[in-house]
Amino acid sequence: MKILSAIVLAFLVASMSYLMFGKLGIPDGMSAVTPFDAKRFAGTWYEIARLDHGFEKGMNHVTAEYSLRDDGGLKVVNKAFNTKTGQWEASEAKAYFIDSPDVGRLKVSFFGPFYGSYNIIDLDQTNYSWAMVTGPSTRFFWILSRDKTLDNETMKRLVQKAIGMGFKLEKLVYVDQKPETAPAPASQAPAPAPAPAP
Repeated sequence: MKILSAIVLAFLVASMSYLMFGKLGIPDGMSAVTPFDAKRFAGTWYEIARLDHGFEKGMNHVTAEYSLRDDGGLKVVNKAFNTKTGQWEASEAKAYFIDSPDVGRLKVSFFGPFYGSYNIIDLDQTNYSWAMVTGPSTRFFWILSRDKTLDNETMKRLVQKAIGMGFKLEKLVYVDQKPETAPAPASQAPAPAPAPAP
């Protein structure tokens, strides 16, 4: 199976394409988390819920992996299973802080000089186990977790808080992260059984 298809640009190069093109704002009345620690934020995050857009429709098993860049920014690798094509897709981006590095406001580029805002508006400051993210407007919303699931109590609390902040979550999409609903990427697929001896 192909892990990366020609549609790589369709997921997160086109991913957040609406969010790109110089839109570096944050929704009115909201602020990014501070203090923020990029080293603690680095690693793999699982997308638990989102407000859907064309670039993510049909995408499950969505993950984002962050690592520190030598230039002070972050490397971002997003992966997802496209239920429409049956393919795993991935895209790489770079992110830089809009304000100081201890504020969770970044600009992210999946394509050339075009950047879009990535605002971490709530975060488990104790364990960095979950995060709530928006773009330049309330049309963009994600809940991320270090695990493939998030307990119901935390999920309910975050959704209610987001509604109170002005997000309209009637069409919130809960992302399927169950291992049995997507095949393993080719690099992780089990090796074929050896041929029987003659």
